[in-house]
Amino acid sequence: MPAVPDAAAGEPDERFLEEGRLLFAGDWQFVCAAPTIETLPAMNGIEIALAGRSNVGKSSLVNALTGRKALARTSVTPGRTQELIFFRMGPDLSLVDMPGYGFAKAPKEKVDAWTRTIRAYLRGRVNLARVFVLIDARHGIKPVDEEILDLLDQAAVSYAIVLTKADQVKPSALPEVIAGVEAKLARRAAAFPVVFPTSSQTGAGLAELRAAVARLVAERA
Repeated sequence: MPAVPDAAAGEPDERFLEEGRLLFAGDWQFVCAAPTIETLPAMNGIEIALAGRSNVGKSSLVNALTGRKALARTSVTPGRTQELIFFRMGPDLSLVDMPGYGFAKAPKEKVDAWTRTIRAYLRGRVNLARVFVLIDARHGIKPVDEEILDLLDQAAVSYAIVLTKADQVKPSALPEVIAGVEAKLARRAAAFPVVFPTSSQTGAGLAELRAAVARLVAERA
């Protein structure tokens, strides 16, 4: 296998930009919606998961990355995604849209059940290559996000921060937002050192995020 360049270098090289473009231009298909750990699909290939607070934009990001308008259902109602939603491109790569954590318009017992499922999934999915934790760029990392980051650190699950809705932050303010997130990540052992600012509306940052996934696939090949 060819050598994989340093993943912490920041800017992806042309190889991974192109491989990422091709990867997400492939035939992505909905696989299943798993409400409990018992209903998860078999562990085949690599899994990449998207986690984040309710209504942070996980489903919108899935659609934007894959260039599909309705691969993942989107909603303005927090808590709409109530299962682990699996999408697959071929036999070797799956994308998992996780239930939103934090505030959700659902009964407390239902939210508690989602939380238990998320925790069990993160701890027990051995083919989980990375969790991309989505953070609203307008608000930064909140205490409820810190709880998930703590869990990922404890479980030694590699994760990276994706800033969503970056187009809604003034360009002059965005570097300060990124620097603030990087400072918080510097103390965390399982955190990937690069922050990905993105916008599902404008497409900003999507090529770099696709390239990061392509790099993971190359590293696991």
